[in-house]
Amino acid sequence: MPGLIRRTLLIGGAAAAAGGLALWRWRTPGANDIAYGDDPRQVMDLTYARGTGAAPILVMVHGGAFKVGDKSDLAVWPELLDAGIAVVRVNYRLSGTAKWPAQGEDCLAAIVHLQRQGAALGLDPSRIVLMGQSAGAFLAVSTALSLVEVGLRPRGVVSLYGPMDFSTMDQDMKTLGRTPQMGWTDAADSAESQLLGYAVGDRRDAARAVGPVGRLDQLKEPLPPILIRHGDADPLIADLQAKRLREAWLAADPQAEVDYKLVPGAGHGGTAFESDPVKAEVLAFLQKVLA
Repeated sequence: MPGLIRRTLLIGGAAAAAGGLALWRWRTPGANDIAYGDDPRQVMDLTYARGTGAAPILVMVHGGAFKVGDKSDLAVWPELLDAGIAVVRVNYRLSGTAKWPAQGEDCLAAIVHLQRQGAALGLDPSRIVLMGQSAGAFLAVSTALSLVEVGLRPRGVVSLYGPMDFSTMDQDMKTLGRTPQMGWTDAADSAESQLLGYAVGDRRDAARAVGPVGRLDQLKEPLPPILIRHGDADPLIADLQAKRLREAWLAADPQAEVDYKLVPGAGHGGTAFESDPVKAEVLAFLQKVLA
């Protein structure tokens, strides 16, 4: 599978370099429900940047505890389009109908589709950043690591208040003296256990191995720049998960660029992550890594 992914992405990248600029023209605002697979959930939409030239791509992955949510939940900031960045929002199969790793496979398949078709859409698939919120952050970071594993790292990753190690989520909440509003992760009925198909507390090592922190333990490859933001008053996912991601990222690649901050007083998402200073910091990061 990694070899197939590598060949597909290389072909797509070559096509973008050869024909992306020539194919670009002023376009309609975007396209909805672009299929990247056969399942009704395997769709994405595209909002074009304002400008000319083959646009770099921000791939956004929605949250929803892996069991609900839709790409339309994600706001497309006008500032992104003004900066010449096209936005792709991805749907994926939810845990009620497909267990892990289906969600990770879907996000990777969406990237493969962009590599194949990006040039024809007026995009530059050689310049991609992945961004996710909550469960979407878990998927965005996981997809970035899958690309790194086949030697095709993205330009960057943005992780916003996501779970990064299922096996330590309860421990982190207890360390902060909090009770998670959605219940304990170790329980068989938690969102994470439903995703995996087994209780996190019963198979802690396996639960750790599937997440970004566990995967980074085994990875010794150059990593892309990453921006990490998490509210220090998050009632659902402890901000210590963001710290674990930062530490694991630097342990795997001490030279990696890691922009890590906690957002004072912020909870799980909300306006704090859609306004300055977080918004300005995300935009600056994207412009830098996609330049």
